[in-house]
Amino acid sequence: MSATFSSIPPLESVFNLNEFEVIASKTLPDQVYAYYACSADDEVSYRQNHHSFHKIYFRPKILVDVTDIDLTTEMFGRKFKFPFYVSATALCGLGNPEGGEVSIVKACGNEEFCIPQMISTFSSNPLEDIVAAKNNAAQEQWFQLYVNGDRTITKELILKAEKLGVNALFVTVDAAQPGNRERDLRFKFSNNDKKKGPNVMKQGQTANGTSGALSKLIDTALTWKDIENFKTFTNLPIVLKGVQRVDDVIKAAEIGCSGVVLSNHGGRQLDFSVPPVEVLAEVMPVLRSRGLDKKFNVFIDGGIRRGTDVLKALCLGASGVGIASPFLYANSLYGTEGVEKAFDLLIKELILSMRLLGVTSISQLNPDLLDLRGLYDRSLPSNYPFHHHDTTYETNARY
Repeated sequence: MSATFSSIPPLESVFNLNEFEVIASKTLPDQVYAYYACSADDEVSYRQNHHSFHKIYFRPKILVDVTDIDLTTEMFGRKFKFPFYVSATALCGLGNPEGGEVSIVKACGNEEFCIPQMISTFSSNPLEDIVAAKNNAAQEQWFQLYVNGDRTITKELILKAEKLGVNALFVTVDAAQPGNRERDLRFKFSNNDKKKGPNVMKQGQTANGTSGALSKLIDTALTWKDIENFKTFTNLPIVLKGVQRVDDVIKAAEIGCSGVVLSNHGGRQLDFSVPPVEVLAEVMPVLRSRGLDKKFNVFIDGGIRRGTDVLKALCLGASGVGIASPFLYANSLYGTEGVEKAFDLLIKELILSMRLLGVTSISQLNPDLLDLRGLYDRSLPSNYPFHHHDTTYETNARY
């Protein structure tokens, strides 16, 4: 253990999503935190993903009755209580061996929240168990697919997910090979009962780093033809996860995909890839000009830690916002209660920020509420931390 705390602090002492990672960095086993937190090369894209939201400012409206705030939104043409979802993360069982992804399912199904959950191909729990753990008929589960070199395995996995009742298929398209994640590479990965990924992995595999073990199960030959082929045998909405260019977004819409996730894999793949919020600002005007914005879902993930970050993405036109690491750390530290606490913190921030912005519903959010003049400034503050968690939160937190 690398912990400096005598024990994990009480959940009520956590005041924002950033603090879950601060605690995790000091309490999770070194190998586990290294895998969860690692990014590619010098981790510039990781830091810029978050910092890019700091370069967008609000233009609030005044003298608006903001007594009642409505956070409901539409994704895939269906109504959801909140405009964010739990994005997929592999091997939740590394941090929470007893619960894994199932602990997140229980939090998502809480009647108060009913948050969509994206399930990784490389989940610790079997897909069947994750689906069976649903405790709310209204909660949605989406399956994140890593395409296997053996297309028969991939087809069987898609059909199994569809038969089990998942609501959408998110095909990962930015991971032909794992990025150079040096922090993770310092550790050997060994699979055991509590840490395995039963959907695709066999016990006994070892490699340099957890990412290295998973990389053997990903195909480098994935192309647009595969995406079109998937449409011939599944009725699930297909979303491409990891799109980073405007022309690729347009092509996805034109071939009949239901949406895209603008993402650079949390900065874990190609370092110096563009922050997703910049791509969002570029692509939405193009989609609107072509009449492709109404029924086509544009999601975004990467660097989103505050309710204000969510609102900025929604103002730019995002259909919904994916958040992964904070919920992963909350689950690792506190299980279901931790994930519920993270949901509650984020929702309270959204309500407060919408009131102060002078809007009462998600439908009122638009680019006019933003100042984007600094968005494309590539500089980082001189005191910006190299490591993942900002020391500001460590200093201010009462642990």
